[in-house]
Amino acid sequence: MTNLDIDQYHHIRVRPIAGSLGAEIDGVDLVDVVEHRDVMSEIKQAWLRHLVVFFREHEHLDSDGFLAFARQIGNPVEYPFVRGHDDHPEVISVTKLSHETVNFGGIWHADTTYLERPPKATMLIAREIPPAGGDTVFANQYAAYETLSDGMRAMLDPLRAISSSALADVSKTREDRIRDTASADEPESQVFEACHPVVRTHPETGRKALYVNIAHTSRFDGMTEEESRPLLDYLFRHQTRPEFTARFVWRSGSLALWDNRCVQHNPVNDYHGHKRVMHRITLEGDVPR
Repeated sequence: MTNLDIDQYHHIRVRPIAGSLGAEIDGVDLVDVVEHRDVMSEIKQAWLRHLVVFFREHEHLDSDGFLAFARQIGNPVEYPFVRGHDDHPEVISVTKLSHETVNFGGIWHADTTYLERPPKATMLIAREIPPAGGDTVFANQYAAYETLSDGMRAMLDPLRAISSSALADVSKTREDRIRDTASADEPESQVFEACHPVVRTHPETGRKALYVNIAHTSRFDGMTEEESRPLLDYLFRHQTRPEFTARFVWRSGSLALWDNRCVQHNPVNDYHGHKRVMHRITLEGDVPR
């Protein structure tokens, strides 16, 4: 895979970090890359191929530059629960303070699948990191679907499932941030709910991905939660098997871009007593098909 990547690109260097997904991209400065169409084209190719890509040593990338790069990938939108920065409302702070024990989004999930149009992608840049810990693990949902049996895929293909913003395990990971920075436009008591395919087809690659997640998926459409639970529990275990994952160790200035249509992620909460500050941009998506 590494040799193929080296041969495929002329303007960037791409180094896979795991067998299933994930690659670091070197040889580019994201402050300048928006002016170079060929470089951006190769970054997008690498992103679609590896599902999540990482850039190191971008401490100098301010919010203007962060947004400028994001706009080359998609349309930045505001997050429904946390107010963005005053001067850049599409940028939110994802923070865990040294006295806190629960981290934001600290559970396997794809971002905000409870929206009618879940995000196309998410971007995260590290502003302050703990001396150790605070890694993020990513999981390939193409692989999760493709390794299911023929019979299971045939059963799942026509199904739809309900996602809710109110599931307890994920709601508690938002509580501190909502309390401190709740969006004035979206009261914290508001519940979002959407019905999406259990298996979605990626609009750019045409590949099928498993599209349920333990944080947001409550039940199959037309079934009760009790009826849905045994199969959902199996899928939740299956879709984060170690061989589908890659783990990224953050450094200050590291930036990640992942495809929310075929990737799940889980920020590891193993740095109690230390502060971690990330800035995040969410990119507008479409209605899953």
